[in-house]
Amino acid sequence: MKFENILVEKEEKISVITINRPTSLNALNAQTILELSEAFENLEKDADVRVIIITGSGEKSFVAGADIKEFAEFRQKEAEELARNGHNSLFNKVENLSKPVIAAVNGFALGGGLELAMACHIRYASENAKLGLPEVTLGLIPGYGGTQRLPKLVGKGLANEMIFSAKMITAQRAKEIGLVNEVYAIEELLNKTKELAATIARNSPMAIAKAISAVNLSDTDRGFETEIQYFGEVFELDDKKEGVAAFLEKRKPNF
Repeated sequence: MKFENILVEKEEKISVITINRPTSLNALNAQTILELSEAFENLEKDADVRVIIITGSGEKSFVAGADIKEFAEFRQKEAEELARNGHNSLFNKVENLSKPVIAAVNGFALGGGLELAMACHIRYASENAKLGLPEVTLGLIPGYGGTQRLPKLVGKGLANEMIFSAKMITAQRAKEIGLVNEVYAIEELLNKTKELAATIARNSPMAIAKAISAVNLSDTDRGFETEIQYFGEVFELDDKKEGVAAFLEKRKPNF
């Protein structure tokens, strides 16, 4: 598939996906979601890629939301299919990917854009970023996981405030409430995100894949048992043998 709305670059063990619809503030339309889904599938299979970064083109917008024109005339059944397909093809796929996905939030992350960032495992933001879920101003509610992921990240009260009021918050406020990990000047954002990605890429990909799965179950009754199971499983993996041997031999591991 030739991508029209995204750019995919690879540098050593890191891949950067850039949503490239600057005239639409990188809004998520059906084509873009399809392309992102395929890109993530391809990169998960690529043994040379250890960490994925997703960002938006330009300095104004990460993703300014969904493309409202595409679903303005939908009825209930069509809307449910839209949300379900989005979950299955992109948002849940990102959250459950076996490789870490870091969002470099440059500018607006609204509606589906914030929902995409929240599906990522880690979020860095630029100083000019504005984040929010404005759906209720349109008589809608978040449909790509916003009502589920936001409370887990910031708590139920703050999530309710953001969703009910539809107010945008600044990057600094997002950091204060735990919605993003760090905030940087726009010109530093991507490099700082790549620095984190490079640090992660040096670690065991097998262990990280298990850790992602366990963390994703941390708010369920299966979380502790899954951690115990995975802790045992990694003892049979080559990465564990290499990591422990490197520690005992006082050298860096070669994962």
